[in-house]
Amino acid sequence: MRILIIGPAHPLRGGLATFNQRLAKEFLNEGHQCEILSFSLQYPSILFPGKTQFSDEPAPKNLIIRSLINSINPLNWLQVGQKLKAERWDIIVVRFWIPFIGGSLGTILRSAKGNRHTKVICIADNVIPHEKRKGDKLLTRFFLKSCDAFITMSDKVLADLRQFEKTKPAQLVQHPLYDTFGERLSKGEARKHLGIPQEDKIVLFFGFIRKYKGLDLLIQAMADSRIKSQNIKLLIAGEFYEEEKPYLEAIQELGLEDRIILHTHFIPDSEVKYYLCSGDCIAQTYRNATQSGVTPLAYHFERPMIVTNVGGLPDLVPDKKSGLVCEPNPESIAGAILDFFQLGEDFFIPHLREEKQKYSWSHLTTAILDSFKPV
Repeated sequence: MRILIIGPAHPLRGGLATFNQRLAKEFLNEGHQCEILSFSLQYPSILFPGKTQFSDEPAPKNLIIRSLINSINPLNWLQVGQKLKAERWDIIVVRFWIPFIGGSLGTILRSAKGNRHTKVICIADNVIPHEKRKGDKLLTRFFLKSCDAFITMSDKVLADLRQFEKTKPAQLVQHPLYDTFGERLSKGEARKHLGIPQEDKIVLFFGFIRKYKGLDLLIQAMADSRIKSQNIKLLIAGEFYEEEKPYLEAIQELGLEDRIILHTHFIPDSEVKYYLCSGDCIAQTYRNATQSGVTPLAYHFERPMIVTNVGGLPDLVPDKKSGLVCEPNPESIAGAILDFFQLGEDFFIPHLREEKQKYSWSHLTTAILDSFKPV
């Protein structure tokens, strides 16, 4: 098959780019032709919450990545769409994660499908965004109408999709494991690399920091007197995608300066394994969620998780197997942290190893190919 993936890729950075590149490699390994069509301009700087949109790491080997899409230039959308129409791809796999890109991608896909051959399969990361803005529903509907079938990675997103699109084929496929960051390291080796004391009990918060991820709830939980008495520390590893001042003030007001380790910069791919392997457990204390890209990372590195009972997280992290499920409030989070250290990480490892077998990339490629029927 000739398969084109539309979505972020190198030199753009982040989980979407990592996912798209790994998916392309899986298609290539299976004998298909596959390229990635990325963005020359993904977000205007005024709309991007981080410090930079670009990676300084080398491009992935043996992948064709064309950075052609300008997200704010309608003339570009028409030109790219006509180019794809002429190229006559069998399948276009398109990522949808935020309504902002609905106008550009929806226009491009309508043009591409004008050849009456190409079929569009959407992998929907989010349908209803975490942070809502005016025009979201209009842009989402416009985009969804350009797709022929859908894949979601949580029941929550599938249910959200059915609010907009009730009849087109859609199926749930679990988020595959991120297995491109190297093999699991010993905790001692990881902590030595990061300069973290070997004897500490470490809870890791990993990834971009945004309101819906509930880091503030986790910080409040760390102020619980029971946690303070057990030498439990919180390692925050990830870049702020919102104002950092309220978090830093909370740490100071709660007297947690010596109990919270701040590595609040973008974590490059080459460093991911050190952070994931340094923690005793990984906390995903979201206020609301669809699925999380941190979960497949935790499975790959066999790290137990503490997740809140929101969205698709409890389905991905069975309670008292791959981790612990709690409510999105400081008291419940604190209780889960204490329960985790009482049980010990060895309690969870056999369950993690069993559960991770469900999350292969071939499951996803099979689902995409099964969605294809020549027009």
